[in-house]
Amino acid sequence: MNSYLLFKSLHLIAVFSWMAGLLYLPRIFVYHSENSKDKNISLVFKTMEKKLFFYIMTPAMALSWIFGLILVSLNGFETLSESWFKFKLLFVVLLTYYHFYLGKILKDFSLDECKKTSKFFRWINEIPTVLLILIIIMAIFKPIIS
Repeated sequence: MNSYLLFKSLHLIAVFSWMAGLLYLPRIFVYHSENSKDKNISLVFKTMEKKLFFYIMTPAMALSWIFGLILVSLNGFETLSESWFKFKLLFVVLLTYYHFYLGKILKDFSLDECKKTSKFFRWINEIPTVLLILIIIMAIFKPIIS
């Protein structure tokens, strides 16, 4: 079996899982912020948020990075000097920062200290979509951008 294709498949599976969480967690935050006064509903959202973040999103993020770095090593580290890859890496770093920002919001909700509105969460829910589009463009059009 071709190890490159194996790790590329594993990388894509991890990225899709991570993206699903990055898109879904802010939606849960929308509903949580709209129902934060109801303690029973808030407790259900806290449980959902915690499990999504720690059991799905964070492992998927770590695996995305691990498999991505393995792919870089299999392709050769000269890939790091190519323009398209620098942009892609920048966007992935921003996505990672966004992931940890959601973790901070999760902590605020867990302490009942989140003051953000549902409108705020609807807006920030667009961030991973924009970054995903940019990352895909970098990966697909790499020969043109380099």
